[in-house]
Amino acid sequence: MGKVYTEALGEVQEVVDTCDFFLGEGRRLYGQTVPSEMQNKNLFTFRMPVGNVFVITAGNFPTAVPSWYIVPALLAGNTVVWKPSEFTPAVANALTSIFHAGGVPQDVLITVVADGVQTFAALESGLKEGVINKVGFTGSTAVGRKIGAKTGEYIQSACLELGGKNPMVVMPDANIDLALDGALFAGFGTAGQRCTSLGTLWIHESIYDLVLTKFAALVENAAVGDPFKNVLFGPMIGEKYLDNHLEHLKMIQSHHKVLGSTSTGRITSSNPRKGFVGDPDKGVFAHPVIVAGITKNDELYSTETFGPLVTVGKFSTLDEAIELANGHGYGLSSAIYTNDPQNVWRFREGISAGMVSINNSTSGAEAHLPFGGNGMSGNGSRQSGIWVLDQFTRWQSMNWDWSNKLQKAQMDLIEIKHDPNFVL
Repeated sequence: MGKVYTEALGEVQEVVDTCDFFLGEGRRLYGQTVPSEMQNKNLFTFRMPVGNVFVITAGNFPTAVPSWYIVPALLAGNTVVWKPSEFTPAVANALTSIFHAGGVPQDVLITVVADGVQTFAALESGLKEGVINKVGFTGSTAVGRKIGAKTGEYIQSACLELGGKNPMVVMPDANIDLALDGALFAGFGTAGQRCTSLGTLWIHESIYDLVLTKFAALVENAAVGDPFKNVLFGPMIGEKYLDNHLEHLKMIQSHHKVLGSTSTGRITSSNPRKGFVGDPDKGVFAHPVIVAGITKNDELYSTETFGPLVTVGKFSTLDEAIELANGHGYGLSSAIYTNDPQNVWRFREGISAGMVSINNSTSGAEAHLPFGGNGMSGNGSRQSGIWVLDQFTRWQSMNWDWSNKLQKAQMDLIEIKHDPNFVL
């Protein structure tokens, strides 16, 4: 799917890390032994598998994100049907074969490649027949809404990891070079096709011109092209993704300033980028685009662009920056660059995002931390770490009364003798 080779290796490592983490969690699917208010009675809780899990994933992370669903779901005792992106079927079949070779029975993990229409029809049929007990979906907010609504009809709550318009705030006291490194990686790594890609770079007005000038120079001089070379990003996933990017370019207004490359749109031999690495006609490549002068009233402010396009705006106070960072309704990832602890804690408390980075980019997940968003970015469900187990297990409580008589909680009371007239 065109991912830069070094990043592709990192994605495979994420699968390994996820497996390593859950190897230990298989011994820690703890329940509790809980004291009872009654004599000769014990209370217990147990994690139970949900049953059959239907997993639907996108093409931008064809191995790492599926592993966040598949590994814990299998560990908890479920069966899994996985519908990968139709753009990455070879990767999906390879990953499935590895699981099977490792001992997972073929009828416990089934991979089916299908398009969106077929997938939604299968989802509706499976829910109606009662053979789908949990749905996990990673993809766009628009599709996530439909899946959430459909599962809700059957009294289910899907695990939804959706889009983002991820803000990065740069305060006057920030290490500017560090912030620029983070913005370059988060904004244009994977050609901006991450759910955690940088959406808008918000720069304090006192350093706005300086930071924007440096950022534009970095992007203009970044290596783009052959993913097997030392480049910032390679081709887009496919023509569909390029077409979406071209539609977003139409949202640029006259008050915006466009920076970042020698042109916009698709990189070709007739629409070249200076310093391009390789042959642009051998893939679906796009010029990186910076759109400066973004305001809250712009369509680009509230649109997840999912491509090599970063908007840039300015703010005067941290409160304003937080308001701008939250105003579009997405709440996946966020970042602030500052050396002031007060800024850190105020930002953390005010931001709506499910993930917050301090002096680090909006992209980059670790296998043992919860991953997920709020608002238009998700329904509060989380992947990765121990938290994802709540998606693939249900709590069962048990009480064991061995008193040989019927005891009634809240009704059978023991009166403790006391002296109501006691005075010290």
